[in-house]
Amino acid sequence: MERQEFVASLVAGGCAGMCVDLTLFPLDTIKTRLQSQQGFYKAGGFRGIYAGVPSAAVGSFPNAAAFFVTYECTKSLLGAGGALAAPHVAPVTHMLAASLGEIIPFSLVQFPLWEYLKTLWSWRQGHTLYSWQSAVCGAFAGAVAAFVTTPLDVAKTRIMLAKAGSSTASGNIPLVLHDVWKSRGLSGLFAGSVPRITFISVGGFIFLGAYEKIRRSLL
Repeated sequence: MERQEFVASLVAGGCAGMCVDLTLFPLDTIKTRLQSQQGFYKAGGFRGIYAGVPSAAVGSFPNAAAFFVTYECTKSLLGAGGALAAPHVAPVTHMLAASLGEIIPFSLVQFPLWEYLKTLWSWRQGHTLYSWQSAVCGAFAGAVAAFVTTPLDVAKTRIMLAKAGSSTASGNIPLVLHDVWKSRGLSGLFAGSVPRITFISVGGFIFLGAYEKIRRSLL
């Protein structure tokens, strides 16, 4: 990766991360409270949903910048030659790049799907996508990834909010998911899925759209 591309990915990623947090932080708070074992209103309801926005926005710049630099560098290295450079294995390259950028299942689903949708749409219209089109692809990929990984997000929330010393606090994700299934069934496993999908879909539109727009402007 050339220095100009490195700087463009760094700046564009950081700015995109801040845009998302400043815009959608309240929805994430609501989603977390919906997944709480206490119930939505006991967990705080709609009170203080903007608390912590400034610090989250400031913190998101280095995180998002680091993710995209890692993602783009890995794509560049893996796509430079060898078996992973072939077009039909591009999803594997994107999965590896996303996994190195952020070791959670969400990116593993979202980014290969985003890249695939961009490639498909670009091929059908015969030219490179505009930034808003990349944003639409990001929104759709984010919605799919959000739905698929909601049970894991429920487990994470339960573990984070659990009392110290409880079985939930031990961090055993399969056990937590089993407990949720027994107590609340399928609806429990997908608790908060609507605000989560909304948050991540809109966030994907802003995050990936802003990233593409800013990166292209800098290049």
